[in-house]
Amino acid sequence: MSKVRVCVDAMGGDEEPSVVLEGIAAALAADQELEVLVAGPEEVISDFCASHDRAEALIAPQVITMEDDPIKAVMTKRKSSIVLACRAIKKGNAQGFFSAGSTGAVTAAATAYVTPFRYEEGDERRPIRPCITTAFPNAKGGNTVFADMGANPDVEPEDIVRFAQMASAYARVVCGIDHPSVGLLSNGTEEHKGSRFTQACFPLMAEQVPGFAGNCEGTDLLTGRLDVIVSDGFAGNIALKATEGAAKFLLGELKRTLLGSLKGKIAALLVKDSLYAIKEKLSGDEYGGAILLGLKGVVLIGHGATSVEAVKNGTLATARAVRAGLVDEVASSMEGIVA
Repeated sequence: MSKVRVCVDAMGGDEEPSVVLEGIAAALAADQELEVLVAGPEEVISDFCASHDRAEALIAPQVITMEDDPIKAVMTKRKSSIVLACRAIKKGNAQGFFSAGSTGAVTAAATAYVTPFRYEEGDERRPIRPCITTAFPNAKGGNTVFADMGANPDVEPEDIVRFAQMASAYARVVCGIDHPSVGLLSNGTEEHKGSRFTQACFPLMAEQVPGFAGNCEGTDLLTGRLDVIVSDGFAGNIALKATEGAAKFLLGELKRTLLGSLKGKIAALLVKDSLYAIKEKLSGDEYGGAILLGLKGVVLIGHGATSVEAVKNGTLATARAVRAGLVDEVASSMEGIVA
């Protein structure tokens, strides 16, 4: 196992920074070749870093909160933990970044400082659009990779092709799926279904995306019929939130039903471990969160509902993606990418 240096945002998430620091400590204990650059205010991180051999402080006196406007905050809070962490990757002081902070701010800062790959168009070199990607657990016991989850509400068909190519690379490198099948999110599986936009995407996907299996529906996010599903960020974010909402509703109703009677409480005790296992599976903590694909560095965004285990897994997942060469694999998955 090779040495990896990952930056972690100590100020990200809904819990106190102490929870993030505990998660970092757990990650360091689990991976002896891991080094962590801890970003946050001096009074929060200095004692922790002084007491852990492979932790180094990145002093960031400013904090971007969930209430801040993401783009404005990235522009005005240049000494925040999110901005300085992204700049650390650009400077070569870290190979990856994990934060459970504002998704919008991490996306904006990573796009500005970690920077996207570029492609040639005529005499110009244009940046590609990074996409937010994650792996859903599916009914077949595997995972379905989904992109874009909200980074790009308005895109061109060529962007969707790149999302599919990058998400397929993620499926191969991170999920171990050698030849991923790919679907285009639509309102039906037939080729003629969909909006004008998805109909414009379909022939490009068929021509340029290995493993393209045609259109798919929202239900396919969890069935396991496909390994990769792609969408624009607008529809993708709606699909994501609807899926999360349905999962929370069903778990809540199940809990309410079981605890509503004596028989139900007895049954709950008998199936308690199974219910915890389902909740853990739906939490998405296994892969640490969502990853921004298309950047010249690994950037992972954790869930706002931070826990020690989630921070540990997110930090370790970032290190694994670096070791696996995900950035190079993503770059090589697309045609015409230039340095």
